Amino acid sequence: MIASSPFDPLLKKIAVTRRSLSVLGSTTRYWEYGDAAAATTIVMVHGFRGDHHGLEPVVAQSLAGVRIVSPDLPGFGESTPFPDHVHDIDGYANWLADFVVQLAPTGRLVMLGHSFGSIIVSAALARGLTADAAVLVNPIAAPALAGPRGVLTRLAVFYYWAGARLPEPLGYALLRNRAIVRVMSVSMAKTRERILRRWIHAEHDRYFSAFANREVVLEAFSASVGHDVSEYARQITVPTLLVAADRDDITPIAAQHRLLGLFPQASLTVIEGVGHLIHYEKPAEAAAAITAFLGTRSSA
Repeated sequence: MIASSPFDPLLKKIAVTRRSLSVLGSTTRYWEYGDAAAATTIVMVHGFRGDHHGLEPVVAQSLAGVRIVSPDLPGFGESTPFPDHVHDIDGYANWLADFVVQLAPTGRLVMLGHSFGSIIVSAALARGLTADAAVLVNPIAAPALAGPRGVLTRLAVFYYWAGARLPEPLGYALLRNRAIVRVMSVSMAKTRERILRRWIHAEHDRYFSAFANREVVLEAFSASVGHDVSEYARQITVPTLLVAADRDDITPIAAQHRLLGLFPQASLTVIEGVGHLIHYEKPAEAAAAITAFLGTRSSA
């Protein structure tokens, strides 16, 4: 039985429309939430191996007066892969810039990225994507291979390499192995609420393996561990909010404080009692931080 979302009652109160755009050869599916005529548009970019569903708990908090646009990254969810581009930071940053141009939002534009999405958003902004503000949730603040879990990251590198190099049936079986997906989910979830944990694991079971092919997932994984936000921070001049967690096993909180100092103008909100799944475990707190951040710049 599929665990029901604890956020469904809130989400059902928000208007949502499924749309698509052709961007760099990818049929990019995206979901538009809220008032299309709102003065502020937030474009959300999800993390590695996820899709737009992962950020819906934050959407469900009804960010007042905001239109939210949440695409599936090319090669993940319902978006098709790039036919002629590598699924790396360059490819995704160029895709995001083109996506925003085609979207042509009016009013204030805020770019939001979670985890791997934080790298993509940062790279796109550093390379000239025009926006009014940025929000990075669980930002990847330091090189994954050099961090305190570098050994585990290297094991993950081998796992994805093996998944791409084994004969196709075995490779797919490895990459989509439910036991391995559950181990990943258990390692990231910090909440002790049984119902919430059950739902988080069910979400990962349903969506963590929704990638187009083995090449896509290997290219994206290599990009996720080969880059971090610190590479781009100094070139991001718009007001930026970092929403970090005190129990994040992927990026320790000390690295988030170091990252803060690299931005020309940024602030840091630390949410306690949560790890790398702020969007699942503490979406109300994340939404409150975003609302406060946008409110202080509502006249910008």
